[in-house]
Amino acid sequence: MTILIHDTTLITVDDANNVMHGAAIAIDGGRIAAIGPGPELRARFPDAEAIDGRNHAVMPGFANIHTHLGMTLARGIYEDLSPPHAPPFCGGLSPLPLPSLSKEEAGVMVQLGALEAIRCGTTALLEDGSGIANYASLLEATGLRLLLAERAWDRADAGIGDPSPFIVSEQLGEAGLERIARLHSGWHGRAGGRIAVGVAAWAPDMCTPSYLRRLNDVRQSLDVIATVHLNQIWGEVAAVEAHRGCLPTEYLHAEGFLHDRLVAAHCRCMADREEKLLGRAKARVSFNSAIAARRGLSPRIAKLEADGCLIGMGSDNMAEDMVEVMRTGLFMERIRRADGRHPSPEEALRWATRNGYAAMDVPDGGWLAPGNRADLIMIRTDRAHLVPRMRIISSFVHQGQGRDVDAVMVDGAWLMRDGRVLTMDEDTIVATADRIARRAWARLFAENPSLPVPAGFAPSS
Repeated sequence: MTILIHDTTLITVDDANNVMHGAAIAIDGGRIAAIGPGPELRARFPDAEAIDGRNHAVMPGFANIHTHLGMTLARGIYEDLSPPHAPPFCGGLSPLPLPSLSKEEAGVMVQLGALEAIRCGTTALLEDGSGIANYASLLEATGLRLLLAERAWDRADAGIGDPSPFIVSEQLGEAGLERIARLHSGWHGRAGGRIAVGVAAWAPDMCTPSYLRRLNDVRQSLDVIATVHLNQIWGEVAAVEAHRGCLPTEYLHAEGFLHDRLVAAHCRCMADREEKLLGRAKARVSFNSAIAARRGLSPRIAKLEADGCLIGMGSDNMAEDMVEVMRTGLFMERIRRADGRHPSPEEALRWATRNGYAAMDVPDGGWLAPGNRADLIMIRTDRAHLVPRMRIISSFVHQGQGRDVDAVMVDGAWLMRDGRVLTMDEDTIVATADRIARRAWARLFAENPSLPVPAGFAPSS
């Protein structure tokens, strides 16, 4: 049945950033059938399921183009444990390891991340992980649009930013290629095309030159998107310089891994010549602003965009709130530019929606127009922090909250309606995830008494 949301405000994110008041949007067959004045569309679709859109705005859903859903396990721990930004560098992104989980326990943490993503208005996300096949079915059930990028590397006994000698493991490399092949054969194009599979190289300092070339050959043969953690921390830059004699982006360029279907995550510890290389390649950059702020680092977004990169946004670790990501990106860029007007709220919203969809190779999503995919959200505008409703994009980008999202739709199907998630058992997931994480962390510290316990750490039960 056709759905008609009427008497609402439409935030289109079209080329002119049009906002339509007292408008309506019709959805049919997973696509936007029409947008326009309310009376006109009500007459055109008299038999549609009518949804009262008063005190709401309809806008495209967020595209999170870099996340690790299972890292919700580290929430409250890793945010304040960043690696050093100056020598001596050490490998890894935290001095504490993640506790080990069973396959079933890890799946619950992934579901917790997906649940938060839906609640905060995400409709599409790029999941970068290892062993995604273990939880792909759980993600399929959420109804989200997904790009699943299986991670691969061939460096043993090290993490990102480790300047120690590079130990090559052919076994690790082959296992990664096998995981990519298995995930692609089983999941690419599933759910009516809602799920795609990509290739992820972990990071420049985790892959040999020959392995980067092999990963790129696989990407080309499968005709899919690639992604990589790039210039994430200064330790990574130092490691690549030590191992390869060049900067990370130069290394990827030399091995043919820079191209216009690459989603480069982070890009915050870069030299000018690296930014130019990315721009010339027309690469897509994931501006992971919230985690960047937590790390005390940020990419030069204005420079990357001017050089030719497409800017999208990602949440990365611990949190899936793209409202926070969007606003943090706006604020960080204004501080970097020392400019209280630029970027505009409209630019930040475009990064987090339409540009993200384009980065995921979905050009007919992320903005409201007839014929586009019906991936959209409804936000409540009658909240104290959004009134008076003078300029809704500015109000939402500056003051909006994830809890303002009242409904989420992907391919014309409701994932959340009237504030209730329809595709997941929220109460059970939240309670189970809390129990799993508390016990896992308590077990880690009990088994490793030399590890420092963070201040205020909660008991296991």
